[in-house]
Amino acid sequence: MTPARSMSAGGLSTTANDINNWWCHENEENAPAAPVCDRVQQIIGGAMKTKKMLLPLLFVIVSNLAFADEGMWTLDNFPTATVKDKYGVDISDSWLETVKSSVARMDSGCSASFVSANGLVLTNHHCALSCISQNSSADSDLEAEGFLAARPEDEVSCPTDRLSVLVATEEVTAEVTKATAKMADKEAGEMRRRKLKRLVQECEDASGLKCESVSLYQGGQYWLYKYRRYDDVRLVFAPESDIAAFGGDPDNFNFPRWCLDMSILRVYENGKPAATPDHLEWRKEGLETGEAMFVAGRPGRTQRLLTVSDLKFLRNTTIPDWLLRNVELRGRYIQYARTSDEARRTVNAPLQGVENGIKVQRKRLDALHSDALFAQKMAAERQLKAAVAADPRFAAEVGSAWDDIERANARYLEFRDDYYFIEAGAAFYGRLFNYARSLVRAVAERDKPNQDRLKPYTEAALPRTKQLTLADRPVYPELETLQLSFSLDKMREFLGPDSNFVRQVLGTKSPSALAAELVSGTGLADPAVRAELWNADWPTIQASKDPMIRLALAVDKKARALRKRYEDEVEAPSDLAYEKIAKARFAIHGTAEYPDATFTLRISYGAHEGWNEKGTDVRPWTTVSELFPRVTGAEPFRLPASWRDAADTLDGNSKFNFVGTTDIIGGNSGSPAIDKDGKLVGLIFDGNIHSISGSYWFDSELNRTVAVHPEIMIEALQSIYSADHLLEEMGLE
Repeated sequence: MTPARSMSAGGLSTTANDINNWWCHENEENAPAAPVCDRVQQIIGGAMKTKKMLLPLLFVIVSNLAFADEGMWTLDNFPTATVKDKYGVDISDSWLETVKSSVARMDSGCSASFVSANGLVLTNHHCALSCISQNSSADSDLEAEGFLAARPEDEVSCPTDRLSVLVATEEVTAEVTKATAKMADKEAGEMRRRKLKRLVQECEDASGLKCESVSLYQGGQYWLYKYRRYDDVRLVFAPESDIAAFGGDPDNFNFPRWCLDMSILRVYENGKPAATPDHLEWRKEGLETGEAMFVAGRPGRTQRLLTVSDLKFLRNTTIPDWLLRNVELRGRYIQYARTSDEARRTVNAPLQGVENGIKVQRKRLDALHSDALFAQKMAAERQLKAAVAADPRFAAEVGSAWDDIERANARYLEFRDDYYFIEAGAAFYGRLFNYARSLVRAVAERDKPNQDRLKPYTEAALPRTKQLTLADRPVYPELETLQLSFSLDKMREFLGPDSNFVRQVLGTKSPSALAAELVSGTGLADPAVRAELWNADWPTIQASKDPMIRLALAVDKKARALRKRYEDEVEAPSDLAYEKIAKARFAIHGTAEYPDATFTLRISYGAHEGWNEKGTDVRPWTTVSELFPRVTGAEPFRLPASWRDAADTLDGNSKFNFVGTTDIIGGNSGSPAIDKDGKLVGLIFDGNIHSISGSYWFDSELNRTVAVHPEIMIEALQSIYSADHLLEEMGLE
């Protein structure tokens, strides 16, 4: 690091204050923001009162705080001083409260925001795709034709969607830590799971809200998040897929873009539109270039605090295996789509999901093969290890945590394929087997004490499991057969034809023959059949003749044993090791760092700015006029008729999509872009290609958020879809 210039020859006589003084005052070109320097000084002051801070420890502080403008921040720890210093924006408690009350989580994996007082919800088209496809048929294809409810009674149900709005949080770290103190890995892991389940149930009983346990900082903190849930979600508006996903997979994770990736839902309570007085107002013109922007949503999961061992495991095993299987699955989906128009329609949603996943995993793999990324991760880990080893208290508390993770990964490799295919379900793709396993386990777990149940079947989680299991949604037998045949084929390939489990499942049948037999013979496509089995007792489940239920019963003992082995030999020692490492990080940083994303409410900040791509400046927005020269008339560069008909009436200068420097990840889809006054200035739907590596690190020069501009959303609703009633409800008449 550059501060070494000011050190004595041996380096050890330099004090922490000497380095902080140089870094924050003498280092004129690269000095950090004042709030960052203040935080460093606070840490130094606290350390000086206890023990002399050694040089490696301060290096870790400096290297992490130097990048304080990145991050997905929790609301209780948002860096208001840094934002004020960098962008001149005051973020008040009332601003944060508005965000908390107005931004929702779609439990299917996206974010959303309330945009009217009567329950209107804005999110992405691709986030509502399951609802759109569930309400489509061969005679009424809402994906291709779009949808607009002229009246509330025309709004259609989204049977598997659920929205959650954060109401309050409560830290329970001390209780969890006390419960697991002085326990060995296996016992601590089991006690932690039981304690968190108990705390969640007590929270729900006391608050009347829906509660979830959340681990932050890799086990450094444990929280209870308390939600208001909306189980009745209905589709109000969706554009045609040709414009919602214009450019398709070739344009995915790229910019410039021209996607109207938006949809509008509504939440209901007691059969009526829900009252949502806390909602976002629109800023029609959007942001000025360079203006501060904020993204509020539920980023899915980052892995920036993983050890080098875990990063290598992802690089060498997890991602390559995933790609190997799913590249082949994509090929089978594409071939199937060519067999008929109905096949194309029914496979479209899973095909989009696989194509998106392949691009993500390829770029993540590229990032993990980056020498620069691994050099940074290894250097940071060496520095933290050195700091721990140099302090007897840290050394005693943290011990061999990094080695423990290494050993856990080695143990996992011994049975990973079995676990992944049997318990994680990679051998049994398809909705029908998922129904069968849920029914078998729901009945089996029902009579156990709540803290002893598998997590999806605890009292807190059971309503969601029931909703997903019993929802009336279409099942397509040919697609189910394709998926199950493929996954059984991969099971045999990875586990080997001589595996006892493979022989148990396949017997003398081929994967395709068994899949066809199971799908044609099961009655689980009928929600009434599933409802009857959900309410059945265990002897009734055991006596079922349904072939899919028989399969779920046959594999469940082996699957549960693998789950237990994973929890005891991999999860428990890794969790405890990360908890120890987190204690060391906290002793150094406190909450000056942001935690990895965990699909909980976060806010990131940045600016409406482009970037330089290999010597070429990328303008941070696109316009309507630039869309039409890209149209070829063939998918994925085809426009729907409504847009072709309106081409001459649209304002060519209206902004379409735009980018910003905010730090996002998967799960942020559907998040609102918000300005300093708390107004809606865009709808996040993607990142550029560089943002995919944001799972592991953030590059402020290249990572960009991609969003739909308010100008095109408003103009499309008004000029193309004649949705004046929605504009009026959102205050945009």
